[in-house]
Amino acid sequence: MQKNQQLESLVFLNKLQKGIWILGIAAWIFGLCDRTTAALADGYLNALDMVLLFTASFFFVCWLFLKPARVVADKNTSKNLN
Repeated sequence: MQKNQQLESLVFLNKLQKGIWILGIAAWIFGLCDRTTAALADGYLNALDMVLLFTASFFFVCWLFLKPARVVADKNTSKNLN
């Protein structure tokens, strides 16, 4: 029973991490679109707008590299939980 609960908690944590990661992607895309719209609203890009866009793009790419590892829920995983 204990192994089953540990396996269920691992699967839940994996789904939670994946959900937070996907929510973060949506938030970063919204932020980049908002920043781009604000930067182009006056018709030209200045240096500060470009720095803000590059910074937001850099953090978005970093967020993509933080993709959570996939946990395979099978009998081999439950044996390794000891």
